[in-house]
Amino acid sequence: MDERTEISTAKDAADHELILGFGRLQGAATRLEYVLGRAIEQECGITHLMFEVLLILGRAGGPGLSMGAISREQVLTTGGVTRLIDRMEAAGLVERAEDPGDRRGRLVRLTPRGEQTVVRAAQVHVENIQRYFLEPLPASHRKRFMEDLRILSHAARDVLPPLR
Repeated sequence: MDERTEISTAKDAADHELILGFGRLQGAATRLEYVLGRAIEQECGITHLMFEVLLILGRAGGPGLSMGAISREQVLTTGGVTRLIDRMEAAGLVERAEDPGDRRGRLVRLTPRGEQTVVRAAQVHVENIQRYFLEPLPASHRKRFMEDLRILSHAARDVLPPLR
C-alpha cells in the first residue's frame, strides 16, 4: 500500500505516525538546544554557537582553521562567521594568526582563555546532556540511541549537496 493513500485529510496528516515522530524529534532538539544553550550562556558567558566554534577549533588543534573551514563546519555564511569570530576575538576567546601555508590567509585559533572557556563549557554541557538528554531514557536504550543518532546524522550529511 502506498503511504500517500493513507493521508487524505488534514487530520490524517496531523496524526500520521511518521510525521508525529519527526515532529517529536524536532521539538526535542529545539527544546534541548534552548535548555542546554541557556545553561552554557548563564554559567560560561558564551552562546551555544560560540561553544560550537570553540569545539571545532579545539578539535582542529595546531595552527588553527581558516574562516572558510569554520564556515563549512558550522554551515554558516562567511560573513556570519566573520562577525562571530570578531565577537569571539573581542572577548579574548580566539585570535587570528598568519597562515604559514598562505601568505595572504589568516587562521583562527584558541587563546588560553578560549581553551579554559571551552573546557568549562564542556563540563557544564556534559552534565546537562546527561541530565536532560540521557537520564529520561531507560539505561538499557542509551547506547543504542546514541548509535542511532550517529547513523541518522551521517545519512542526512551524505544527502546534502556540497557547500560552496
